[in-house]
Amino acid sequence: MTSAAPMIRLRGIRKSYGSHEVLKGIDLDVDQGRIVSIIGPSGSGKSTLLRSVNMLEEISHGEIWLDGVQVNSALTGRAFETHINRIRQQMGMVFQQFNLFPHLTALENVSIAPMKLKGKSKAEAEALARTLLEKVGLADKGGAYPARLSGGQKQRVAIARALAMQPKAMLFDEATSALDPELVDEVNLVMKQLAAEQMTMIIVTHEMRFAAEVSDHVLFMDGGVVVEQGPPEQVLKAPTQERTRGFLRKHLAQ
Repeated sequence: MTSAAPMIRLRGIRKSYGSHEVLKGIDLDVDQGRIVSIIGPSGSGKSTLLRSVNMLEEISHGEIWLDGVQVNSALTGRAFETHINRIRQQMGMVFQQFNLFPHLTALENVSIAPMKLKGKSKAEAEALARTLLEKVGLADKGGAYPARLSGGQKQRVAIARALAMQPKAMLFDEATSALDPELVDEVNLVMKQLAAEQMTMIIVTHEMRFAAEVSDHVLFMDGGVVVEQGPPEQVLKAPTQERTRGFLRKHLAQ
């Protein structure tokens, strides 16, 4: 860990749906350029925690910080909307589903946000989009509509779209879980490239091998708490908690 403030800091994060508490006081620091993977069984709170980072889930208690700015600000009304929209532009989010605009080409899907939200000209935004499509291995697909793309290609367009806002951090919520097995590697390769470029990332994943290869830090969650965390070689290969060992035995046996 560096002496500088973390790029992302979570303190005492709690989230309840009525009387059911799904996050029970989560703390996490993610330094700039670090990659944190979150693993755990379904219903453990992984995706809820990730979606809380950019306030897609409104937390019940705690503090969320991005690069020294509190995300869950005390602002209200239009001032809060402006604040959270600015924050979300700095945190790229990639979901299980691709959420591409079906009536727009890949190039248009990637270039639309920089034009509308950052005021870039069409020429500037399209030049950036072409660069990013090339980066994700889709230089020849700029004119293709989503219906003509495979699932892996759609997800890579979604990653390029998130990168088009030039974010400070990227959040991935089971980005490969909706893909056929043979398409998973092409998306993981893009994520590995971002890791090599030291993009700050939080990744919710069910792929233990990928987590071992790309992560600096792994959290194992169960029942809304962090059961165990540490370097991947410790958490994934020599876990100290029986709940972690049981999860890994079951998961690796599948």
